[in-house]
Amino acid sequence: MKRLLIAAGGGGDAITAAMVHAALHGPRTPALVLTYAWERLVVDPVPGPRGIADFTALDRPAPHLALVTPRTAPRAPAGSLLPRLAGGLRPALGLLDPYDGTVGLTRQIEAAARWCGADRVDLVDVGGDIVARGDEPTLRSPLGDALALAACAAAGLSTTVYVAGPGLDNEVPRAVLAPRLGDPALALAPEDTDDVLPVFDWHPSEAGAMLVAAARGVRGACGTRDAPAPVVLDDSSHLVHRLTGEDALRLSPLAEALALCPDLETAEKVSHAVCGFSEIARERQRAALLPAPPAPRPPAEPGAVLDRYLAFERARRAEGLAYVTTRRITEELALAPAEADTLHRSLATGSPARRVAPLWRLATT
Repeated sequence: MKRLLIAAGGGGDAITAAMVHAALHGPRTPALVLTYAWERLVVDPVPGPRGIADFTALDRPAPHLALVTPRTAPRAPAGSLLPRLAGGLRPALGLLDPYDGTVGLTRQIEAAARWCGADRVDLVDVGGDIVARGDEPTLRSPLGDALALAACAAAGLSTTVYVAGPGLDNEVPRAVLAPRLGDPALALAPEDTDDVLPVFDWHPSEAGAMLVAAARGVRGACGTRDAPAPVVLDDSSHLVHRLTGEDALRLSPLAEALALCPDLETAEKVSHAVCGFSEIARERQRAALLPAPPAPRPPAEPGAVLDRYLAFERARRAEGLAYVTTRRITEELALAPAEADTLHRSLATGSPARRVAPLWRLATT
């Protein structure tokens, strides 16, 4: 028997689900985490989520159940970090394919529950947009969470929703979420992060990285990529709130409206009607504006890269930031992989050492 968890929004939610599972049941308790392959355009240049047809070498232990393994690979031009994540997390990973809407996701969750021998499911979200009303001005990506919540309701399994690190995804502010979530159910501890910490050496999830940092005692303002304001890590940032599936469904007009939704195209229309936008349409617009990949170039001299970082660091300190994510450094400085690796080694071993895993501390002098 395996515990069954669902990473509500894809991306870094699978990592958060592994941490919540470790906190609740211990890291060695067998578990399956179902997750979308729905990742940032920097990882997957094709807008929207990936489905079963977008991968090779999925493990198919039962009808409607597809497991991602380190041997799995995305079909070009799509990209995905799930195969690498499958090798880095202790729980097994299963793929949520949303192209048949809530109806298809329900079949997949039911199949996973039968395979696991589970009569209940834990639905895990980092940030809290799973309980968004839909009209929050900073809301950006509610559809995956709402589809997963609607599918859990349709599957008829006892569902517990865990919201970790409210506000860490810089979508719905923590102050807005607080009345909806109630008192916290648990606090993530440093030992709950031990198994996932190495993943952030390469995974770009910023909300997940900040949750890990907060659980390990990091406090202060952290700057992320493309965010309207920094996230302040404080003594509430590593807390996890628990809701029943029924309560979460009542809080989410989008999830309620997605009941019996037959396909992803219809789900987009429902999102337009409830929230006024479709995040997939926004991804299509951003993808159309992406510049062509730059021509290969020799890596810059380490000293030149360090000088660029030091200028970046001074500017960010002037903004009041104490920490930044790996993704912000890499993308804002437009670093090639070899340049990023060299810079990170220099920062991690320098004096003062900037690495406060999985974030980077900005030096004050």
